[in-house]
Order: sequence, then structure tokens, then C-alpha cells
Amino acid sequence: MAFNSHRDFFEVLEKEGELARVKKEVDWDGEAGAIGRKTYENQGPAILFEKIKDYPEGYRISNGTTGTWSRVALSMEMAKKASVREIYQEYEKRVDIKIPPKILKKSDAPCKENIMLGDEVDLHQFPMPLIHEGDGGRYVGTWDVVINKDPETNWQNWGMYRFMAHTKNWLTGWPQTTSQFAFIMNKSYLPYNKPMPVAIVLGADPLSHIIATAGIKPYENEAENVGGLRGQAVELVQCETSDLMVPAHAEIVIEGEVMPDQIAPDGPFGEYPGYRSGTMCAGVAVKVTAVTYRSKPIVTMIALGTPPDDSSIAASLTAAVAMKKGLMRHGVPVTDVYVPPEGVTHLIVIGVTKGGTETTRKVLDYFTLRRIMTNKHIVVDADVDVFNMAEVLHCFATRCHPGRGILYEWYEGRSNSLTPFYNPEERKKLKGCSVAFDSTWPPEWEKEIVPIKSSFKTIFGKEIIDKVNNNWDTYGIKL
Repeated sequence: MAFNSHRDFFEVLEKEGELARVKKEVDWDGEAGAIGRKTYENQGPAILFEKIKDYPEGYRISNGTTGTWSRVALSMEMAKKASVREIYQEYEKRVDIKIPPKILKKSDAPCKENIMLGDEVDLHQFPMPLIHEGDGGRYVGTWDVVINKDPETNWQNWGMYRFMAHTKNWLTGWPQTTSQFAFIMNKSYLPYNKPMPVAIVLGADPLSHIIATAGIKPYENEAENVGGLRGQAVELVQCETSDLMVPAHAEIVIEGEVMPDQIAPDGPFGEYPGYRSGTMCAGVAVKVTAVTYRSKPIVTMIALGTPPDDSSIAASLTAAVAMKKGLMRHGVPVTDVYVPPEGVTHLIVIGVTKGGTETTRKVLDYFTLRRIMTNKHIVVDADVDVFNMAEVLHCFATRCHPGRGILYEWYEGRSNSLTPFYNPEERKKLKGCSVAFDSTWPPEWEKEIVPIKSSFKTIFGKEIIDKVNNNWDTYGIKL
């Protein structure tokens, strides 16, 4: 049975020993974020802060709902101990299944239990955390689902973007210029000086949040992908002040309009690459028109920083599967693609059946032809397990020729401005550089001169491998 809500998933997390309920009063100003960050860095459980300073009993903050592979597995109703490879394979199998959403009446939607409209709106009634010291303000949108719509096609796009409380009824956000959110805004609203309706959803079911991080193709309805991933339709309901459709079981839904003629300061913020994102900058200004929420609401927080955390884990899964399909369409003979969470989508490992400069050039071309969130790509032979970073590092160190095996390309207008090593001018122009490391044996080499890897799987014959595997339990060695 798929999880309909954030709260449903907590029951399973608690049963599996993956949830800590913090009953001691915790300050929203820095303390909750610091606890969340320390917990991530020690691979600890998801957290539900049950008593927040300055807020009534029942107003809560959660952190780390899917911040480990075990919790991602549980969100997909897989075994807690499923391997990363198994999770990737299951996600790849399900994500292209389309199950249309089920539309609920407003009276049946839990997210409509309480409604603020117009002048009643006060974002400060919710325990929005100041997550990191040095953040520009209190961020209500970190682990969210942000929904906007293309008016010409009725395509409703789901994404994940940061939003900071500016006043009690204004938000400021920073969706990257290469995002689908910005694509719709710049195509259909700003040129006509029209406000753009937006909904910022907190505390939906876990798979809705994961899909919000995914690179689903433009004009595809992510709500249908969520249905396929869950194995049943996600339940949606219409907003109060727009025709946007939002997850009906969400904890909090903030409705608003991105104003075409106004900006507001946003940031800095401790962003997903693991660094504070520079200085305060001009963000989009959102006038909040309504807030609907469940009784005893939960603000979903992600104390972003050095990986792993929810962001790097989710991006590892969703980006890798999309990249694998794209590379195959581009003619690359892919076996597997792995996005190590520690590389925060800046490092990609691509396994291929046939390597060499030509294949590596195709890999680099694929990534540089698109909006670029990645910049380092390691191409390895099929005998290397892309999910085993020890094998990948050994392969990179011993097969990548420093004179012939490194290909790179510059581009402008498409790079990821949150990449820490770009200088201010490069970030302003979205100028970037991508590199591919050919860590494969040259295909023109005769088989006899290709070095034999000295590992259990490769340097011994089948007879002795089978003998050792069959007799392993008798040796008394526990692995």
C-alpha cells in the first residue's frame, strides 16, 4: 500500500528504527538545523521535532525523511537493506509508468483542514527554521514540491526550489535560470507582465518529493510519474486561489503569485553542493494569496550541506536514471550510470560496453548540449562496477591516460551557477566547463596487451572461483 502522506511514512520509519522523535523543546533559530546537519553527517535517523520554541503544541518540523538509501528503499516499499543498484533498477522500471492522478473534492482533502486567505495570511504562524548560521532568512521551502503551470498547454510542472520568508505574506525564491520553473515563467508570464500562480507544497508523500527533484522531460506531468512510482494514483486537489493541483494529503500548501515587476533579496543559503551560496541576491518575489494546512502541521526541512542528505540521495537516483536513458538515445553503449551522492551531481560515473576516445567524446557532447548541472564524468569499462567507488577510483587511477584520456569543453549560458569553483564572472554569464575522463582500455589494443585486473572475479579461473564460493561457509570467515 503506497504512502499517501508524510505522516503515513513516519509510522513505517518508526517501526524500522529509522525515526527519532525529539520531545525536548528545540529552537527554530539555528538549533533544529544544527541537529539535522549533525545527524546527516553521522548517518542518523529521520527526525521529528515535536516541540518548537515560540510555537503551540503540535506545530512540528521534520528533517531527513529520505536522507539515506534505506529510507528511500522503504519509501518505495522495498526491503530496508536493498542495495543502491537494486533501488536504481526498481526506480528505472517504475518511473516511466504513467498513472493519472485522482482528483479529490476540497471537502475530502486533509490539506484543507485549515485555510488562511488574503489578509489572514501570516507565514510566521508556522515554525519556519533558520537552518544555518549566516542564512539570509527563515527558509520555509527546502524539501518541498513547487508547482507552476504553462497556460498554453496546461502542463503543470513539479520542481524543488528554495523559498525564504520575506515578510508575513511575501516569499522570495531563487529558481535557477536553467530550471523548468524559470522556462515557464520567462516564456509565458514575464513578457506579458502577468503574475504567475505558484504553489509551494510541504510534507507530501515521500515519492512526490523525490520526483520533484527529477529531470522529467518538459510537458510531462510529474504527478503521473509519482503514480507509477507508487503503484497507485496520487491524490490531488485544486488550490483555493488558482487552478493549480496539489497533493491533497500535504501538510502545508502555500499559494501565491510570482510578481513580474518585483524582486526581493534572497540568500545566502547553505546549498546542496555543500557550501554557502555566496551573498544575498535578487530573487523572485512571491505574494502569498492563501495557505492551507493540516491540523498540527509539520514543516518539512532539509538541513542541506555536505552529503549525504535527502537532496544528494534523491538527485543520485533521479538524475542517474534520466542520464542513462539520454546517453543511450545519444548512441553511447551504456551499461550503468551512477551519480555518487558525495559528488552532489557534479560527478557522474558511466559504464560502457565499448570505450575509447570516440565513446568518451559522445558522453561529453551529451552533457554539454544540455543545461549543465554536472561537470566531471568518468567513463569506465563494463568490468568495473559503477556503484563501487573503490573499483571506480582504481580504474580511474590506472586506465585514464593524463595526456590522451582527458577531454573538456567550455560553454556559456547553460551552466550551474551554484558550482562552487566558478568565479563570480562565470556564474553571472552561466559560463562553465565540463570534462570527461576516458578510463577505458583503448578499443584498438589487441586483447593480449590489455592488462588483466588482479581481482577475485578476474584473475582466477571459473573452476577455482566456484570451488571457493561453494565452500565459503566451511572456511569460518564472516564477511
